[in-house]
Amino acid sequence: MRGSMQDNAVLSADAYLAWWQLTGVECAVAETPVNWLRPALTATASAAQSSVAIAPPVAKPQDLQAFQTWLASDAGQPEQRWAGCAIMPAGPVDAPLMIVTDMPDPADIEQGTLLADRAGALFDSMLRAIGLDRAHCYIASLFFARPPGGMVEASDIASAAARMATHVHLARPRRLLLLGDRTIRALMPTDGGEASVALPGFNHDGGIVPVIATFHPRLLLTQPAAKAQCWRALQSLIEENRP
Repeated sequence: MRGSMQDNAVLSADAYLAWWQLTGVECAVAETPVNWLRPALTATASAAQSSVAIAPPVAKPQDLQAFQTWLASDAGQPEQRWAGCAIMPAGPVDAPLMIVTDMPDPADIEQGTLLADRAGALFDSMLRAIGLDRAHCYIASLFFARPPGGMVEASDIASAAARMATHVHLARPRRLLLLGDRTIRALMPTDGGEASVALPGFNHDGGIVPVIATFHPRLLLTQPAAKAQCWRALQSLIEENRP
């Protein structure tokens, strides 16, 4: 009886070890940890990864028109995942002022232009106060379409900020005006200072351009007390940005 039990124990132990060998375990202890539950890569997946690894980088557009075409057509842009209508940047090269907002508002999408409706009327008044109008400005947004709920992922913000560095370089404005907290935080990360300030400069692909940051007109509509602070920021643009 004892011999039969010993034989069964040996068989059980052999079966147990054989099971672990089938899973790929060849020794009890190793220096490098292994994820034994990870599925093995197929030859097709390995080949695909190899082809991605050696794929040459996409060349950046070399002029503003090519950049705008790239924005509208490149499948890698985050806006291509969203169903909303696109509102592309517009304005002259070498403008005295480039204005950057965060994304189209619902009213903008309805009218097909950035900074529309009541916020747009207030924005036009802001421009007139510093001696400009839309025809003399280059107007763009960090995102040229509106995602569901107006919410974007951190990785998309980083991508949009990186391409804006190229955008500003190709547009070549004399000054940059950032509208709204989300735009300011994406392009000019600060330590939490005032939302309406003159900043040292925006680093783009070709150098540095002077930048002013202030409240978005949509906030000024709901918080009129902020208009005084906004006006102080805009005053520095009165002489600098005359056409």
